Amino acid sequence: MKMAQIKNIGLITSGGDAPGMNAAIRAVVRAALFYDLEITGIRRGFEGMINGDFFPMNRRSVSNIIQRGGTVLKTARSARFLDYEGRKAAYEQLKKFNVDALIAIGGDGTFRGAKAFGEEFDFPIIGLPGTIDNDLLGTDFTIGYDTAINTVINAVDKIRDTAESHDRLFIVEVMGKDCGMIALRTGIAAGAEAILIPENKSGMLKLIDRLENGRKDKTSRIVIVAEGENEEGGAFEVGRHVKEKFPHLDTRVSILGHIQRGGKPTCMDRVLASRTGVAAVEALMEGRKGEMVGIIRDEIVFTPFENACKHNTEIDPNMIRIVEMLSL
Repeated sequence: MKMAQIKNIGLITSGGDAPGMNAAIRAVVRAALFYDLEITGIRRGFEGMINGDFFPMNRRSVSNIIQRGGTVLKTARSARFLDYEGRKAAYEQLKKFNVDALIAIGGDGTFRGAKAFGEEFDFPIIGLPGTIDNDLLGTDFTIGYDTAINTVINAVDKIRDTAESHDRLFIVEVMGKDCGMIALRTGIAAGAEAILIPENKSGMLKLIDRLENGRKDKTSRIVIVAEGENEEGGAFEVGRHVKEKFPHLDTRVSILGHIQRGGKPTCMDRVLASRTGVAAVEALMEGRKGEMVGIIRDEIVFTPFENACKHNTEIDPNMIRIVEMLSL
């Protein structure tokens, strides 16, 4: 392995938290120590970088965290980092603490900030895909996605129990304002009547058609909806339309909200976080920078930040077809 002149790696988690971030932190720290590198934790993402909230990490820093949800490094969004002056202040803090490379665990917003920072100050940064939305290009799955969809399935299974008991239609809202990957997969796995996602604009029309012309003997119906921009969108808006069109149906709305972000990460997320965490350290040692580590077809791959930042908006039409076929 060709060694780059890196001695001290900074580590942040940024943006929304995701199950598996702690497993990624553990992997980065222990891989860095394996290669006799220093590792500096930075609390609260880019905001903490600006504030100089740095501390040295060791093996004990990451003991007994692989199974924990959330992030021990904390996370925050930083308005100051959007401006050059904020990024310059962050760079000065990195120099002050002798940090000469950075690993950032986060999603689209994290990588946009990392791209700007890395280019402005010629600073080596490698990203890990930590987001429950699974909306990044350059990896089959993001850290946290598998745990989130399993959390949704567990909740919807419980909702169906009461739906069947009362002959109700439940409209269940899941996270995914810009990307319907959570809604799509959980809808199929939960046997949903319909799935409404941002990428498919005909979802509402198909739901109305299904309720008008579908089976009348169903004792329960589940509709999965990706969240809207505000309280007037998402499940509330769908529920309003359904209640106006079908006042005879006992229709209820359930918002799953932030329970989707929490909980112990699944085995898949722990392994994904561990593999990409090790790969990130080795990538910096090889002189790579400005890239996100991902796994495609079980192989480690690297994607430039500018490409990874583009949301994965292409939904497999076969998945939509399966939904319509199996909900008859």
